[in-house]
Amino acid sequence: METVLRPVLVVGASVFLTVLIGWATDVLLRKADERHPETPLWDRLRRARVPYQLVLCAALLRGSYDQAELFEEHRVGVGRTLTLVLIGAAAWLVIRIASAVVETTYSRYARAHHDAARVRRVRTQVTLIMRVVSAVVGVVAVAAMLLTFPAMRAAGASLLASAGVLGIVAGVAAQSTLSNLFAGLQIAFGDMVRIGDTVVVDGEWGTVEEITLTFLTVRTWDERRITMPVSYFTSKPFENWSRGTPQMTGIVFWQLDHSAPLEAMREKLRDILRQCPAWDGRASNLVVTDSTANTMEVRALVTAKDADDIWTVRVAVREQMITWLSAEHPYALPRVNTSDAVLPPYRVPSPDRHSLRKAYEFPRTGRS
Repeated sequence: METVLRPVLVVGASVFLTVLIGWATDVLLRKADERHPETPLWDRLRRARVPYQLVLCAALLRGSYDQAELFEEHRVGVGRTLTLVLIGAAAWLVIRIASAVVETTYSRYARAHHDAARVRRVRTQVTLIMRVVSAVVGVVAVAAMLLTFPAMRAAGASLLASAGVLGIVAGVAAQSTLSNLFAGLQIAFGDMVRIGDTVVVDGEWGTVEEITLTFLTVRTWDERRITMPVSYFTSKPFENWSRGTPQMTGIVFWQLDHSAPLEAMREKLRDILRQCPAWDGRASNLVVTDSTANTMEVRALVTAKDADDIWTVRVAVREQMITWLSAEHPYALPRVNTSDAVLPPYRVPSPDRHSLRKAYEFPRTGRS
């Protein structure tokens, strides 16, 4: 009877204490969240209750397993399994707590600052910091798990003895990976590009959607995703339309006939912009920038507060101006001049002396 009750009591008590402590902790966090609604830290910490309870349960079972006298012939294997679970759950809990703290800090910063560029920069840094923390905690947890095996501890001395040679070999083999890793850190803290920035890379216009330690994802205007190594942004030039102030200036070109009414077009441009909510009102003009034998190039300059709005203003101006010219001034649109071909004047060849003599000679006959 004792052999049955002992393991049931030990395991049941461990599970009961885990549920009780987890419930009490969750109640305290809920009350703290109600008392301090201005900070989301306590609510985010409640998301870590699963790894927290797993840590408690694994620790209690690992500490009381010897008293349970269960599976005596597999004591070493069960004890090592509980240790591995405890290490993994502890790493999971540390990552969740770090994520809650970092996200809370970012939320406070985003609410306190209205500069979108600075907020995107901090968001990029926070994202990469969490990835670094997760990677470090994961490596430490895996190393701790491996060290629980005696064979791995014995191999540790030989591994340390050859660490210098292995480091050189690994550095040469992972040169591109390391360069991307350091490039990712440089991007995060060098403020070169941030999540949410509008960039142009390899002729593609898009928005930075994700930045990791090794690659960066750009979402194009047509919903495609371009993934490229972060080392690209530290070794090649690219356009960042969100760097500094997001205000932009755009241009619209038309090829028109020389008789196009420029003053009327300037008035129409002002009317179009006044009715376009995307125009920020900073500047606008219309000038002739080039001329050919058949047409002239007319350029309109407009402004907007960001890249999205400048695109809207440009397409609106281009479409409405062409529609207005077609309806009101069709002669201003480019034309191809065609006409019947005119042959060169016919030139009679000048007669020579021999031909004139033959023309005026009397025809010879048999008569005298």
